[in-house]
Amino acid sequence: MRIDVIAALPDIVRGPIQHSIVGRAQEKGAVAIEVHDLRDYAEGKHRQIDDYPFGGGAGMVLKPEPIFACLDAVADAHGDPDEVIFLTPDGQPFDQPMANELSMVDHLVLLAGHYKGVDQRVRDERVTREVSIGDYVLSGGELPALVLIDAVARLQPGVLGDTSSALTDSFQDGLLDAPVYTRPAEYRGLTVPAVLRSGNHAAIAEWRDTHRIEKTRRRRPDLLTD
Repeated sequence: MRIDVIAALPDIVRGPIQHSIVGRAQEKGAVAIEVHDLRDYAEGKHRQIDDYPFGGGAGMVLKPEPIFACLDAVADAHGDPDEVIFLTPDGQPFDQPMANELSMVDHLVLLAGHYKGVDQRVRDERVTREVSIGDYVLSGGELPALVLIDAVARLQPGVLGDTSSALTDSFQDGLLDAPVYTRPAEYRGLTVPAVLRSGNHAAIAEWRDTHRIEKTRRRRPDLLTD
């Protein structure tokens, strides 16, 4: 999989992708990530990437020229992407099914918005999907881009040490995850449930299913269909 990120503040993205699972995914060759500085594609002496909105109002808007130029350069170098995703608060909510879907494609381009957003012509002509990571506003789309990258990269074959780990995460089947414990079995008088130490796999599975449903009912009843 290839992921190209277009950002007004590329260093916000470049640091984190070198570490943890995303860094490991790149080392293993499962994901190739390139971050593009929007100013490298800007015109004029000052490499301006934003301007005032037509019609007035507060804030600045990312100009169309550098974004179109960067998208053209990426397509010329690597072919047309499967998706051009604009990270924006008014986009489709990002969830695990979307992460699963996007993990199956070969080439993603992530456009990180900034200021008041991007010129609508970019959204109309080049963006194929608009994605939000939550009902709140951040200073830019760089952090949402990192969220999407992490969620998608960890699903690539061979990235996680245990290939079944991602399949048992919260939301993979519409439920939250069950409580988890590790050694020691007793700490400061707090003990691990006996069933998890019993070796009875059927009983353990039943315990986990019960607690997953109970936790989901308490915290996210909207996920339950019954």
